[in-house]
Amino acid sequence: KADFPNAPIYLGNFDSTLLNKMKTLVTSPGVSLKEKPIAEAIQQGVEIIGDIELFSREIKAPVIAITGSNAKSTVTTLVGHLLSSIGLKIKMGGNLGTPALDLLSESTPDYFVLELSSFQLETTQSLKPNVATILNISPDHMDRYSTLEEYINAKQRIYRHSLAQVINRQDEYTYPHQPSSIISFGTDAPHENQFGLLTTQDNIYLCQGKNKLVSANELLIRGQHNYLNALAALAICHGVNITLPELIPALRAFRGLPHRCEFIAEKNNISWYNDSKGTNVGAAIAAIQGLGETIQGKLIWIAGGIGKNADFSLLKDPTKKYIRTAILIGQDARLIEKALESDLKIIHANSLEKAVAFANEIADPQDAILLSPACASFDMFNN
Repeated sequence: KADFPNAPIYLGNFDSTLLNKMKTLVTSPGVSLKEKPIAEAIQQGVEIIGDIELFSREIKAPVIAITGSNAKSTVTTLVGHLLSSIGLKIKMGGNLGTPALDLLSESTPDYFVLELSSFQLETTQSLKPNVATILNISPDHMDRYSTLEEYINAKQRIYRHSLAQVINRQDEYTYPHQPSSIISFGTDAPHENQFGLLTTQDNIYLCQGKNKLVSANELLIRGQHNYLNALAALAICHGVNITLPELIPALRAFRGLPHRCEFIAEKNNISWYNDSKGTNVGAAIAAIQGLGETIQGKLIWIAGGIGKNADFSLLKDPTKKYIRTAILIGQDARLIEKALESDLKIIHANSLEKAVAFANEIADPQDAILLSPACASFDMFNN
């Protein structure tokens, strides 16, 4: 009321009679288009848009648009870091950090770099990215989408009107339905102008075709999942015609994001990692495999929370290979235990504090303790 004293304000439940009279509804990404009053308004021909659509109608600079089930925050931040390192003016945000509409100001950047969620993409029509990518797809938000295909279709909207598409060669769900200019990345050896990994006797190299760009040993971010993130970022920068060698010093210096497989400490020869951003099954698998391959011991894994109707059985193989003990917390701990169906030792804890204490007691030297919940946390935490 302070900002808009003349605008009527309606509180409480949605009023279909009111909504159906509107020309345009601007919905929060958190409001499903399946909500009955919203769905009725759509049927009545009311235009439904969101923050990214409003943003797209206003901007006067090119956009790099990034989505995926996992790693989108890391890749968005890394792309912004790389482009800024060569003197370009970058404004970064969206589903990460600064909301997209807050990026609009009098100063025009060289590029907007946006992380976008499937929820945001549902109401976006006018976005025309210079480069768009879906990094990967694994089931997520199955409490909002009735099928995996519905979730994928929401993600696929990022490719509409895009000039170039960066895809994950090993994930067919990331391939655009209507491709125009494809750049790919993957863990295999790449063909000419594509991005991938080349393994030699002494090291792993991040490459474009046969051209070795940087040795994996030179990076501060470790694990195959992080090498993929770096390749995706390089492919995106290539998509906007940036000369790659000038980006390599900044890539070497990148430390990754807080809460994303973040190294916390080492005590008594036991390493602690915080991957609390790993709020779905795919993210947890990436963390388990990425760290599991790099340590001499085993993982003590802390997980649990609200699973959002996830398929926890996908965790069975990686946990069997890399994990000594799983410490489960939160509302869906029993569902995770049932899905694992293995000889894995499982401990239940009624708080994160107790889970951490248990982990400290049972870990052996050269083990690593990993918090990667594979769930949302709003059953146990307010924010």
